[in-house]
Amino acid sequence: MTWSKTILTILCSILTLPVFSWGFFGHRLINRYAVFLLPPEMLVLYKPHIYFLSEHAVDPDKRRYIIREEGARHYIDIDRYGKAPYPLLPRDWKEAVALYSEDTLQAHGIVPWWIEVMMRRLTAAFKEGNQAKILKLSAEIGHYISDAHVPLHASSNHNGQLTNQQGIHGLWESRAPELLAEKEWDFLIGRADYIPNTSQFAWSRVLESAAAADSVLTLEKKLSDRFPADQKYAFESRNGAIIKQYSSRYTIMYNHLLNSMAERRFRQSVYATASYWYTAWVNAGQPDLSKLDHAGFSDAETKEFEELNLLWRQEKIKGRSCD
Repeated sequence: MTWSKTILTILCSILTLPVFSWGFFGHRLINRYAVFLLPPEMLVLYKPHIYFLSEHAVDPDKRRYIIREEGARHYIDIDRYGKAPYPLLPRDWKEAVALYSEDTLQAHGIVPWWIEVMMRRLTAAFKEGNQAKILKLSAEIGHYISDAHVPLHASSNHNGQLTNQQGIHGLWESRAPELLAEKEWDFLIGRADYIPNTSQFAWSRVLESAAAADSVLTLEKKLSDRFPADQKYAFESRNGAIIKQYSSRYTIMYNHLLNSMAERRFRQSVYATASYWYTAWVNAGQPDLSKLDHAGFSDAETKEFEELNLLWRQEKIKGRSCD
């Protein structure tokens, strides 16, 4: 490869690197750790399928490439609705639609309401004793719950685009966990708990995220202003591509300034995911999961997973082209 082609490859990777909430690495790890917070009566199903629950934690992000409606399910620009604690924004979906219209809500994100939709579906799957649905919905609800714990998912300045901090989304949610989670973060969390009001719980986590968004942005700006510009980024190889990302030193210093906020929210995501799974099971009457038929996914369901991966990879390739 000529030098000019090498430079072109690098630029393509830098300019089109996709940004996801918690990153694929983070979402997979959250679901994996959540399994170990469950009681034995649930582990009988969840532990043998821990690989599936981890791998399919990222399916909602893959669908963002393909389904237009998917994106709004991952965030809420809650600052569009006045000032904290946003009393004018109804927590009930029908009331919110009546006040703002569904188009407006979709435009600004619907994550707390969507978590409730997924919760109803998961509870129904437990009642039906449908193992395939239980696993699929468990993997996916974990994704949305975790997204609700991310500060920039509760802010209209979701990637620092309004404050000339483009890229901060990936710094907080992907780079820090990938660099620090398995080496330094503590995941001795305890056990899943029953959540009496899952809607109220989701909204409380969203409000916490919104309150933290200012610190996420302000402290990064403070660090950037005093950090040597030529040491802020580094080029690294990932999956056969050279990408530009925040340097390890910059990421560690940012994490220190935030007093390990990302670790706390990550831990809370693990706990919340396990607790939602547990609550859905309890609300369904605590069915005996050892008596499920343990049948695998149907041919149609397997084909759906394969098609999702194929379409995601195709869109990913398109996004990285420099035509």
